[in-house]
Amino acid sequence: MNTIRKQRGVSLSGLLTFGALFIGLSMIAFKVIPPYMENGKIQGAFDTIVQDPAMQTATPAEIRDSFYKRAVAINNVTSLNANDIEIDQEDGRLSLSAHYSAKVPLSGNVSLLFEFNPHAPKK
Repeated sequence: MNTIRKQRGVSLSGLLTFGALFIGLSMIAFKVIPPYMENGKIQGAFDTIVQDPAMQTATPAEIRDSFYKRAVAINNVTSLNANDIEIDQEDGRLSLSAHYSAKVPLSGNVSLLFEFNPHAPKK
């Protein structure tokens, strides 16, 4: 009788519940991570453009072309178009910003909507 009370472990139902929960959360994470990674690529392109001395005096068309080359052509960014970038050049300082959303379908008619606001330089 003492050995039964001393035995400890996970029951089969507990193991199945934990496994199902782990798999469900992993599936959601695999769908949620790519929009955040793409936002990081956009933010990186913004930071690189703002820090480039040649871009400080560039025209908006040249800045958009630079974004296209850095983000779209190299990093395959699809969520943001170069024409959606807001360019501000005050007092010889360049700042870039954008507002876009990413819709991630989860299952059936259930989706997640993420709104991103990358900007450079960071305030």
